[in-house]
Amino acid sequence: MSRLRIFDESHPEAPLSVHAEHAAITSELAKVGVRFEQWAANQPIAPGASQDEVIAAYRGDIDRLMREEGYQSVDVISLRPDHPERAALRQKFLSEHTHSEDEVRFFVAGAGQFTLHIQGKVYDVLCEQGDLIGVPDGTRHWFDMSEAPYFVAIRLFTNKDGWVANFTGSDIALGFPRMEPLATAS
Repeated sequence: MSRLRIFDESHPEAPLSVHAEHAAITSELAKVGVRFEQWAANQPIAPGASQDEVIAAYRGDIDRLMREEGYQSVDVISLRPDHPERAALRQKFLSEHTHSEDEVRFFVAGAGQFTLHIQGKVYDVLCEQGDLIGVPDGTRHWFDMSEAPYFVAIRLFTNKDGWVANFTGSDIALGFPRMEPLATAS
């Protein structure tokens, strides 16, 4: 189940609020300029589907976002718990960073945890199958996929070549909860 926990940046031990209903998550994130939506496939997607098949299943929503936000490219990324470089891939984005363009991810399967540091608060967003998150450019955040990552995600870009993490040097991410492996991941 998708979840949003909001913390004071100085108190990672206890959230100020917890939201598990999509409408509440969407509303809270919209207050800080973060897009959160749920999408449904317009056709069945078989396990192991190709990138083209996955994109085709969500083509209407993808095209809408591309028109609304000016995104120029789309791709699909996936990671499984048995990936030989999973630890290094996880570590890559566990520290607070920003990007010079929006970070947009739609979870076709599995889950990932985006943690956003905005205006003195930390917004911990567990995104699961059917969730889209759009983190605006320049937003301080980090991403966790757990020790046993499992996800298939559609990514949208303004300029795929320009998507680079700019690390802030802050150690804030060390104090906040990490993502727990999904019970269903295998």
